[in-house]
Amino acid sequence: MSRIILLNKPFQVLSQFRDSDGRPTLKQYLPNHTGFYPAGRLDYDSEGLMLLTDDGQLQHRISDPKHKQPKTYWAQVEGIPDEESLRQFRLGLELKDGPTRPAKIKAIQPPASLWERIPPIRERQSIPTQWLEITLSEGRNRQVRRMTAAIGHPTLRLIRASIGSWALDNLQPGEFREETVNTPTLPEKRKPAPHHKAPRKGRPTKGSKGTKAPVNKPVKPKKGNKRPPKSS
Repeated sequence: MSRIILLNKPFQVLSQFRDSDGRPTLKQYLPNHTGFYPAGRLDYDSEGLMLLTDDGQLQHRISDPKHKQPKTYWAQVEGIPDEESLRQFRLGLELKDGPTRPAKIKAIQPPASLWERIPPIRERQSIPTQWLEITLSEGRNRQVRRMTAAIGHPTLRLIRASIGSWALDNLQPGEFREETVNTPTLPEKRKPAPHHKAPRKGRPTKGSKGTKAPVNKPVKPKKGNKRPPKSS
C-alpha cells in the first residue's frame, strides 16, 4: 500500500517545498510530511488539487503523460463564450507548440464548494464573466489559459478540481487529506520473440535431416586396353 496526499493548493503558492526567493511553498502546509513528492505541478497563480505521494512508482504513473490521467478544471473567463467557440475548443486548437487534443468543455454555474480567493480577481463591470468546466487529457505548460485565450476569452481564475478519480470534494485552500492506495504494477518489458525465416522451396529446413534423392550421373564408356591388330 502507498500513501497519497490530496492538497488544495492556495493561490500564489509554489508546487514545491523550497524557494530561494522566499515565496510560499508546500512546506507551509505540509511541514511534517517529509518523503512526499508532488505527482505533477500546478502553476503559482492557479489553485486547487495537487497530489503528493511517498511512492516513486505511483508518482511516475500519475504524472507520466503516457497514462493520460484526465484533469478537470474550473476556469472563470472574461466574457461569455458562444457555442461556436466551445465547439472549436472541443475539437482542438492550434497553439504555438502544435495542435491540442480534443477536450471537454461546458459552461457551468459557479461551483457550490467555491471559496473566496485572496486577493480577489479584477473584474470589469462592463464585461461579464463565465465559469467553464474543462477536462484535458494532456498537460502542456499553462494549457488551459492559452486555450481560453485562443478562443478570445482570457482566464481570470483557474482551479483544478480533479485528477483521474481523485477530486477536491470539500477541501478548502490549504487543507489536505491522506489516503492509501494499492501501488499499480507496471508490466514487465517482454523480450521480442525470435524471428524465424520461412524455408525456401525445395530446401530442407535448418536442423532437420532430409534424405537426398539419388543423382543419376551418366556413365562414361571405359577405354579398352587391347591394341589394334597389326596389318599383315
